[in-house]
Amino acid sequence: MIKSINQVYALTRPGTAERHLPIVIDSPHSGTTYPFNTGIVAPPEALNTTWDAFVDELWSGAPGIGAPLLAARFPRAYIDPNRAPDDIDDTLLDEPWPTPLAPSAACKRGMGLIRLNALPGVPMYAGKLSTREIKGRLDQYYLPYHSVLKAQLDTAHERFGKVWHINCHSMKSVGNAMNVDNGAVRPDIVVSDRNGTSASSEFTEWVARCFDAKGYKVLINTPYQGGYIVTNYGAPQQGRHSVQVEIKRGTYMDEKTFEKNEGFDVLQRDINGFLQELAQYAAQRLEAQA
Repeated sequence: MIKSINQVYALTRPGTAERHLPIVIDSPHSGTTYPFNTGIVAPPEALNTTWDAFVDELWSGAPGIGAPLLAARFPRAYIDPNRAPDDIDDTLLDEPWPTPLAPSAACKRGMGLIRLNALPGVPMYAGKLSTREIKGRLDQYYLPYHSVLKAQLDTAHERFGKVWHINCHSMKSVGNAMNVDNGAVRPDIVVSDRNGTSASSEFTEWVARCFDAKGYKVLINTPYQGGYIVTNYGAPQQGRHSVQVEIKRGTYMDEKTFEKNEGFDVLQRDINGFLQELAQYAAQRLEAQA
């Protein structure tokens, strides 16, 4: 395996002598390292809830089946790579943004490119941020992460004519007031494809069936439809299939202490099994087009 690690990301790729398949795995919310002087006032216990704890570790078997694994090292609460670069709430700014903004529904609930709140009623900042500060975060963290992710996807697509991309996340076991499903108990796994636009329905349903067969309760596009990453990189008509996979945290960790529970090893084993099945899925389809 070949590893590249810096302040922005950790990228682990199969070595030159290892099998390579047109599969890319990324975990954009795995980071926990905050830069100095961020201005963040939210307490650590609230910030922890924004972290996709251990998700990169759960999917660490990816290079073994011939797929690169990309994980962010900066926190999504600092800047979120799963939001569009113009997904900014202007109430956060101390001056007008120089170009038009397009805040999403999630942004209006406090979860845009730059978060307003860590939890309901728990603000991230005591005051406003400058456009210079946000542009600095875009240039230093957001854009480099996307550059590497795009390069992995493009390289696989150029070599094989297709690419299957899994965008990996975790979710609270129960939605809160910042979510569309406030108070609802969530399924074990949610597979999302922007309602059929970021991947073929056949692939999305195949992913869901794999986890369902392992005993997990799985829903498709409910309550999540997928974020900016699958929207931006999924183009099934071009052979680019991107799905978002959300895993309920209670299946593998204690959500109060943020420690792994007895379910972690079971889930990691099942994800490794899924990755093996995904490798077979991709290999079979490559053979069929040869």
